[in-house]
Amino acid sequence: MHRYKILITDDDRLLQESLNDILSEKFDTTIAPTGETAVKYLKKHPVDLILLDMKLPGIDGIETLRLIRQMSLEVAVVMMTAYEDVKSVVTAMKMGAFDYLVKPLDIDELDVIIDKALENLKLKRELEELRAQNAKAYDIDNIVCQSAGMKKALKMANTVANSYDTTVLLEGETGTGKEVIAKLVHYKSDRLSRPFISINCGAISKDLVESELFGYEEGAFTGGLRAGKKGKCELADGGTLFLDEISELLPSSQVKLLRFLEEKEFYKVGGIEKIKVDVRVIAATNQSLAECIRTKTFREDLYYRLNVAKIELPPLRDRKEDIMPLANLFLRKFNETFGKKFQDLSKDAQNIFLHHRCEGNVRELRNTIERVVLMENDKQISADHLWFLQSMRTKALFPLDQNHQGGEGVDLTEINKYHIMQAFQKSGGNKTRAAKLLGISRASLIYRLKKYQVTQ
Repeated sequence: MHRYKILITDDDRLLQESLNDILSEKFDTTIAPTGETAVKYLKKHPVDLILLDMKLPGIDGIETLRLIRQMSLEVAVVMMTAYEDVKSVVTAMKMGAFDYLVKPLDIDELDVIIDKALENLKLKRELEELRAQNAKAYDIDNIVCQSAGMKKALKMANTVANSYDTTVLLEGETGTGKEVIAKLVHYKSDRLSRPFISINCGAISKDLVESELFGYEEGAFTGGLRAGKKGKCELADGGTLFLDEISELLPSSQVKLLRFLEEKEFYKVGGIEKIKVDVRVIAATNQSLAECIRTKTFREDLYYRLNVAKIELPPLRDRKEDIMPLANLFLRKFNETFGKKFQDLSKDAQNIFLHHRCEGNVRELRNTIERVVLMENDKQISADHLWFLQSMRTKALFPLDQNHQGGEGVDLTEINKYHIMQAFQKSGGNKTRAAKLLGISRASLIYRLKKYQVTQ
């Protein structure tokens, strides 16, 4: 079990010994009689918490605290003073001290403050670790990208990240990775240690969008929380607000969002106090906002306010160079998740992915790999594992004629036989071409030709 390290910095020998006796049962303790000694010790040894006296020989507690903060150490500091010097206490708190204790020390109060300080330190470290992991995950070097279109989008995102508050508009089909790019911009910017707050404008009731964005006051409407609620704009203060499916906003909400973008101020629903925040807004849409303007469903002035830095994400079918690197990435990921040992994809399976239209883009590719790795036990993903994609492909290539349309009681064997016959006819009886049209291997086609007794 990890034992926290505490540095006791006080020139009173009796207090040193008393604190050491009390704390050494739970913590690893060290004594530094002066501020200079404490700073020298901290340069060589990690410490979790410092009990720091205000009045010390040589440099005092405030100066010692200043030197500690200059070292950028992740350490909690609790000040100790023989009398309540309000001015010094306020100064210490502004410099980052967690709390203070008044001598003579109350042991119960000492225990409570130390426990709170260490718990706060633990949470901060966990948060920093999580942010570091996110920053690494969304680093531009860790994003699969070989196609020219995606390289252009990433270059633009990397450039925009250097700006502190430039508004960004992401346009691309569903599943192309708009949120990934939004997070890349956030974690590459100076806002990386602040919140990334997202809201899907199309996933919540249109009547509740404003309260979700701006929050509401107590009693603003029936069914609301008694104490009111902070909105996404307020929660994102200092960080990034990601507005997904921005085209789904009602005209009334668009007006309020426009005002917010211009002033970075808003009123809560039912509120009279104006709230000002510092946020970067990133909006995303899978529709053409220019077309939405033409059909009068999106405000032109809001579009131009959002369209400061526009990044277009190409669909996966237009960036085939990225398909197999992404597939292999997801294969490794889900091998680890499900404890499987898939090594690669067969040539036939690769061919299916390269020719599948993939309307769901990267998300569909990811979900497909997840499904196969979860459901199958093999060393290689084969064409047979992707039968559900082949079915989708043949329906697109060879839509059923009127004689094969039907509702209940449709015979799947007849449907499969029909599609194979259609492919065979379209290829002029060439088995290799027919197999390519169907997205299956030549061997699989020959097997099915025999199974369904299809002859040339």
